[in-house]
Amino acid sequence: MSSIRQEKQISPSEKNTMAGILDSYPEYQTTAVLDKLRKTEYSYLDEQDHLYLDYTGAGLAAKVQYRHHQARLTNQLFSNPHSLNPTSEASTILVEKARARVLDYFNASPEEYTVIFTQNATGAARLVGEAYPFKRNQKFLLTFDNHNSINGIREFASRGHARTVYIPGQASDLRVDPAVLVSALTSRWDWRRATALPCRCKRGLFAYPAQSNFSGVRHPLEWISLAQKCGYDVLLDAAAYLPTKKLDLSDKNLKPEFLIVSWYKLFGYPTGVGCLIARRDAIARLSRPWFSGGTVQAVTVGIRKHFMAEDGTAFEDGTPNFLSIPDVHFGIDWLSHIDMSVIDTRVRCLTGWFLDRMKRLRHSDGAPMIHIYGPRDTKSRGGTVAFNFLDAKGKVVDERLVASESAAVGISLRTGCFCNPGGGENAFGLDTQSLRPLWRFSKSISVDDYIRIVGLPSAGAIRVSFGLASTAADVDRFIDFAEKTYGDRVTPTEGFPPREHC
Repeated sequence: MSSIRQEKQISPSEKNTMAGILDSYPEYQTTAVLDKLRKTEYSYLDEQDHLYLDYTGAGLAAKVQYRHHQARLTNQLFSNPHSLNPTSEASTILVEKARARVLDYFNASPEEYTVIFTQNATGAARLVGEAYPFKRNQKFLLTFDNHNSINGIREFASRGHARTVYIPGQASDLRVDPAVLVSALTSRWDWRRATALPCRCKRGLFAYPAQSNFSGVRHPLEWISLAQKCGYDVLLDAAAYLPTKKLDLSDKNLKPEFLIVSWYKLFGYPTGVGCLIARRDAIARLSRPWFSGGTVQAVTVGIRKHFMAEDGTAFEDGTPNFLSIPDVHFGIDWLSHIDMSVIDTRVRCLTGWFLDRMKRLRHSDGAPMIHIYGPRDTKSRGGTVAFNFLDAKGKVVDERLVASESAAVGISLRTGCFCNPGGGENAFGLDTQSLRPLWRFSKSISVDDYIRIVGLPSAGAIRVSFGLASTAADVDRFIDFAEKTYGDRVTPTEGFPPREHC
């Protein structure tokens, strides 16, 4: 009866929307379970008439997640786990269960990997950066396309006298040329066999995102084993990748030394809990520059001596977030119940349909309304799309205008550089010569001055991203907004508030 009742509620516009996407992406039909969840666990979106298009910024939490959290805290007592009393033991048990559930989710052996809970993905990156044994004649190698949480590690590399080397992306699709990557990784390359010769010494640390938070590009996971054969430890930023794909750390070719996770990006709640999943042999090579509560087995004041904990807890500073970490366990169970492959299919279909329709947007004279940065199809990409609107005169619409006008009609999207300056530099074709004038300035420089100095048309781009609660109707609504708001319009270039950040 309930299914019949729901069928009667489908409007003509909804039927047209479904017909439109199924014509190009018939597999979208297999993800109907997510429409049911949208009407129940994520019903607050439609109840508030809100169009949420910022899943790369943060996932959305299901109502059941909040109910589970409330029930746990209402019915049980918990306290600081650094003790043996009953409430402390209750916290310890749930934290350790969550740690085990994380390893299980990634098919990671507890003998090979350890889970370190952090405040966020940035905290996980810092743990690696500050403790990695950088030294002279080593490199910190990373792609232009990286979040600032990874870019910041270059400061630790510099203190260790290691050299930071960036691998540029191609302006056309923001991907990396394989030959350029190989050249950067090693000069010891057997071109006849097209394989890297093994290196006995550690060349340094190689870091890259499994999926770009700027453009949605999915960089090859094969780079992990390639870099390791060339003598590098690998730091894989999986924050933008994991909301729609899984990683299997039991795969012998997919064993990064360090893996960064941000749980709220997967399932919205809890915030304030990230994760560093690290290989035990790699953790053993790290050297923390300080110690704190919870990280040591013993410390003395009479003589300045301390002994670090021998497992991953040596990297968990202070008291862990024991009231929220158990929610990670429930969130993983929730995603597993839905089935990640269903989420991946839906996001791929919506992204493809969105790109198809965005590419067709035109002003009445035939001029394009959109400039897309990165892949223009669904091949090797996720559900993140970066673009700018072009007005009737062909100039980039100021992102501050788009931010205010989209917010006014209940649309959440992202504007700016998304904490990924390298992605923006590649997208806008900025080279070293363009950026050289910045050396004349002190550390204090406004974003508007930066844009003026390097000659950018905007502070970045518009970013739309899809997730598990997204629907075809969401795409319809945004396309309608874009056509009505920016079609045949000449937009202002002045009168905006100063940009306070990227």
